[in-house]
Amino acid sequence: MRLIEKPTSFSGGELWRKPSIVAFALVSWMNAAPAYANFQFCNQTLDVANVAIGTYKGTDWETSGWWTVGPNQCANVIQDILPSRYIYVFARDVFNRPLLEGTTGMCIDPDEFRILGRGDCLLRGHLAAQFFEVDTRRSERWTFFLRAPVE
Repeated sequence: MRLIEKPTSFSGGELWRKPSIVAFALVSWMNAAPAYANFQFCNQTLDVANVAIGTYKGTDWETSGWWTVGPNQCANVIQDILPSRYIYVFARDVFNRPLLEGTTGMCIDPDEFRILGRGDCLLRGHLAAQFFEVDTRRSERWTFFLRAPVE
């Protein structure tokens, strides 16, 4: 003798009479964390970091800054899906000394800024800085950790 089970189907009215299904759906909905795309900078040093970001947005380079990130704190410096695989980061302390430098030249300003283009910084009235290249591996979300130098 072979036992055959029929699949269970619920009509709209029957579904709401199943408290375990309703409870599971409600708890799942309330605990669902929204997926944000962003680039987060985390400062794991004892210094306050002033951060500038450089990106390539399809046709041109753009740098912007400054985000102030306290010791052992994080800041979302890009709120959208990352515009390219590589994000460029420059950080300095409150005394204007570099905390993070790289090899990619881009433009910055002393005050809050958004600059298009990365060449001829001084001729265009900006300062030149060496940004650190971060490979995000084409991720939509990335966290970068600035760590204190090992002594």
